[in-house]
Amino acid sequence: MASGTIRYWAAAKAAAGTAEEHYEAATLADALDGARERHTGRPDFARVLMRCSFLVDGDPVGKREHDAVRLSEGGTVEVLPPFAGGAA
Repeated sequence: MASGTIRYWAAAKAAAGTAEEHYEAATLADALDGARERHTGRPDFARVLMRCSFLVDGDPVGKREHDAVRLSEGGTVEVLPPFAGGAA
């Protein structure tokens, strides 16, 4: 399990109600599941996440399965909504 930071941009930041938060997770899927759990009181968060693209330590995740994307200790996950460079 790795510790790091999730950074939210544009609509993802608004939906999360924060610019960044800590993760404790082995994979991107685990980190995003944890974020969804932390933000259950924010109804737009899960919907916005479904449209986002992700960078892990600066590398685009693209179409890779999120459970196959390993996170590194001290790493960074960038959450990008469509108009901030995320998925169309």
